Amino acid sequence: MKRFIITYICCFVCALSYAQDQDPNLFSLDANFYYGTILEHNPAISHLITDHPTGLILSYSKKTFGYKAWESRYNYPDWGFSFIYQNLKNDFLGENYGLYAHYDFYFLKRHLNFRIAQGIAYASHPYDKVENFRNNAYGSDLLSSTYVMLNYKKEQIFKGFGLQAGISIIHYSNANFRAPNNSTNTFVFNVGTNYVFNYDKTPEYLPSVEEKKFNEPIKYNLVYRGGLNESDIVGIGQYPFYIISAYADKRLNRKSAIQIGADVFFSKFLEELIYFYSVAFPELNVTGNEDWKRLGLFVGHELFINKMSFITQLGYYVYYPYDFEGRVYNRIGLKRYFGDRFFGAITLKSHAAKAEAVEFGIGVRL
Repeated sequence: MKRFIITYICCFVCALSYAQDQDPNLFSLDANFYYGTILEHNPAISHLITDHPTGLILSYSKKTFGYKAWESRYNYPDWGFSFIYQNLKNDFLGENYGLYAHYDFYFLKRHLNFRIAQGIAYASHPYDKVENFRNNAYGSDLLSSTYVMLNYKKEQIFKGFGLQAGISIIHYSNANFRAPNNSTNTFVFNVGTNYVFNYDKTPEYLPSVEEKKFNEPIKYNLVYRGGLNESDIVGIGQYPFYIISAYADKRLNRKSAIQIGADVFFSKFLEELIYFYSVAFPELNVTGNEDWKRLGLFVGHELFINKMSFITQLGYYVYYPYDFEGRVYNRIGLKRYFGDRFFGAITLKSHAAKAEAVEFGIGVRL
């Protein structure tokens, strides 16, 4: 028994020593109070801008030190999760509560911190045709939300505690999941504090050991996307859409790839909108027989961050039988790789700043 205990202790000590050679698993918590204003990006929401919104941003962030190859490529970013409470200071807008995943990137000797976050928010006072018809910003109680934050940040000023201050923009929209959807963008000034747990065990940052040269052959991607959306006409109904995309990509380096490909759009809301206009507005000269399918060609860029990637695409409809929001479209979003080939994606397709749909996709990269 004694020999077993000694052996167990030796194994445990070895395990601890091995763990110390690996990621130390340090994390931080930060809290920011903010005060700002809703930007009038659309005159249709001017009646909703009546006071200065206030709120809180609470965050958990995992520290990185180069124990994984991707971490040193991006100057050892943090990644984590955030919660936002926002009082929009308007009786028709109410309050919003959001949950996000975020990345923090550091510049200027790690004093300048840029955060980008994507998540989902709950709106306490969405549009209702009887009880809250003045809220033409949020057509649903669940919203897609994005925020970006730029802080001057100083960590570990005193026993793990630090301070930060800066500016943020918080965006809420349901991406035409349900009309109306004029959305809001809030510009804020934020100030707060942060605390690094186990700050006295902070290791040195490990330099990159990757070879600078990186080469990968052209890859071919096939993606199926779908979801629900609605036109801007309130009450016309939600309809499914389906998108089939095929494109080739070429890695330029470990971080980036360029893309070129095609999309085929099957948007049932557009079929219903064409029928609606043909019946309700004969002066528009819409017959109701116009084809609602579209075909687009696009170029894009993919930024690889660990198993995630951020995509941006710019497209042009080459088959465009019915005019809806113009021939140029764009797509931004996130991909998550499962192994080397398969991935899931959540993307926002829009025409300039006018959102059409949030797309949920699955794909393969060959």
